[in-house]
Amino acid sequence: MTDFPFGFQLPGGGGSDPADPAQMQAFLAQLQQVFASPSDGPVNWNLARQIAEQTAREGDRSLTAAERDEVGAALRLADLWLDPATSLPSGVTTPAAWSRLEWIEHTIGTWRTLCDPVAGRVVTAMTSLVPDEMRAQLGPMAAMLGSLGGVMFGGQVGQGIGQLSAEVLGSSDIGLPLGPAGTAALLPANIAAFAEGLERPEAEVRLYVALREAAHQRLFGHVPWLRTHLVNAVDAYARGISVDRQAVEDAMSQVDPANPESMQEALAGGLFQPEDTPEQRAALNRLETALALVEGWVAHVVEQATTDRLPGGPALAEAFRRRRAAGGPAEQTFATLVGLELRPRRLREATALWSALTEHRGAEGRDLLWGHPDLLPSADDLDDPAGFARRTDEDPPGLDRL
Repeated sequence: MTDFPFGFQLPGGGGSDPADPAQMQAFLAQLQQVFASPSDGPVNWNLARQIAEQTAREGDRSLTAAERDEVGAALRLADLWLDPATSLPSGVTTPAAWSRLEWIEHTIGTWRTLCDPVAGRVVTAMTSLVPDEMRAQLGPMAAMLGSLGGVMFGGQVGQGIGQLSAEVLGSSDIGLPLGPAGTAALLPANIAAFAEGLERPEAEVRLYVALREAAHQRLFGHVPWLRTHLVNAVDAYARGISVDRQAVEDAMSQVDPANPESMQEALAGGLFQPEDTPEQRAALNRLETALALVEGWVAHVVEQATTDRLPGGPALAEAFRRRRAAGGPAEQTFATLVGLELRPRRLREATALWSALTEHRGAEGRDLLWGHPDLLPSADDLDDPAGFARRTDEDPPGLDRL
């Protein structure tokens, strides 16, 4: 049989009989299994969802009515505490408690938007490895090759999403609005596991997570351009990522179709190389700055809301800063697979900037900066938070400046 770049074997070559019925039947059975799940894009998202759910199901459980009630109560209290800390009104229309499977169900559409730009490059690189003569041998089946990379990549993306479902605490953990607009969701089982290592009561940790979730919802609910701004920043960065074709070829040579884990091992070294161009550096700068500004604002208003109210607030704030700065194991795995790191590298500077703006302008003047993307601080402004706050004090922010 002729070796196939993706680990399959094509009947014929190497002295074997290309008309051998047993060999052809085995080959067709492999292809039938791979293509059993249809795809309508660069990633086979039907397969990705199936694998994500299978991965999550191993440690998932149904939530109790009491857990759902506790989440609803925590989110309502969080919104009350946030009222004095920000001029943005509540953005929560639907409080929800999700299991890991429910998190996947409600967020996979957003993951598709985030992953497809990079995935398209990987799939193209994978399918380009098939020699022209092999395409001729396959005949009508050659059209199926375009789906093969999507199947293999979809399996790995699905596994990454499934693993993430065991780490996330809410719908906005990564600083992007993953869930439906207006839905503030917490994952009680994950919060309970997270609380075990913090030496704080679980109810206190749940309330703190609810405060962060509700703060994100205020921002995404009342800054209408923000979702598109963040997604466009991710897309602009993704367009500047090139795929290492040699790395793809080396990875594919290690894949064993009978061993699904071999694909993850093959891709563990990373296939992505950001292009060192002024455009790509600017795109990365915009993405990192946008993520830092969102997370810094949330951290600041939550700190304002919990002062003198939540005994463990400072310790929990530091725990979340470390968590966002380092990322969990699944987040790191996902970054390797899709070439995106969604971590705010300048979270402390952004938090200090929003704090300085509150001191100079008050909560309402601070929040006016979300009125338009051109009003937001730049990466250079993060270097001098106090100086930026003084400048806005002298020249108050407003849409009339545009």
